[in-house]
Amino acid sequence: MNFLLDAFHGFCMALADSVPGVSGGSIAFILGFYDQFIHSFHALLFGQKEEKKEAFFFLLKLGFGWIVGMIVAILVITSLFEKRIYEVSSVFLGFIIFSLPFLWKEEKKVLKGKYQNLIFSVFGVLFVASITYFHSLGGGSVVDLSSFQPGLILYVFLAAMIAISAMVLPGISGSTILLIFGLYLPIINGIKELLHFHFTYFPMLLVFGFGVLAGIFLIVRLIEKALKKYRSQMIYFIIGLMLGSLYAIVMGPTTLEPVKAPLSLETFSLFFFAFGGILIFLLEYSKIWLEGKKK
Repeated sequence: MNFLLDAFHGFCMALADSVPGVSGGSIAFILGFYDQFIHSFHALLFGQKEEKKEAFFFLLKLGFGWIVGMIVAILVITSLFEKRIYEVSSVFLGFIIFSLPFLWKEEKKVLKGKYQNLIFSVFGVLFVASITYFHSLGGGSVVDLSSFQPGLILYVFLAAMIAISAMVLPGISGSTILLIFGLYLPIINGIKELLHFHFTYFPMLLVFGFGVLAGIFLIVRLIEKALKKYRSQMIYFIIGLMLGSLYAIVMGPTTLEPVKAPLSLETFSLFFFAFGGILIFLLEYSKIWLEGKKK
């Protein structure tokens, strides 16, 4: 049961990570395993032997689900995003908005009475909104990953570090960061080619993978310490990141090829918005049920 649950969590994170405007970190935070997710990475890198072992098996289960989810997203769901982007965007809007009351309830002890920390929520909103706005101004032409040159290697490595840092933080879409750097479509296409046993893009995908590992090494330790020492400020900041991601989701259709108009009142789907809310209630109920079973 634990294996299936952790794998399912990873699967959900991958689906979110594959959509510009949505973060896998948001899914981890909404579903209540964000602390375990960050702590496991930190323990794997810096912990004692027993901590490393426990963290490894948790991340292995989560990673298995993530890989399956990403393959499904690349091979199947990507076309759905392109054809039904407004419905998908409406689902994620509902998903995030309806999750906020549950997040408040979960973290009530560190949030209530510390309203001076709302300024960190403002910073979070501005951070995500500015990244999204920067991309909407036309950042990032598409990069050719078929070549293997020193300048391109450094560029892809640094972009991967920044993108994975965004994916780990709730609210910031790593996909949007890749779009800004002109790497989103090349990485997706490169993985598609690799799945079909075409290895033209493999060297640069390997560089990208090393950049991801370096980014995780740096960002996870920082987040782990911040959650321990400044939890109230961090939770307010994360809520701000998630609120800012609402704007990123609205602007998500502008990241497609060909570019589509942002989500509007005309293209917004109330049915799919409600469906996103229902998903949250079902996930919360299943989480409570599983916690009860463990006891």
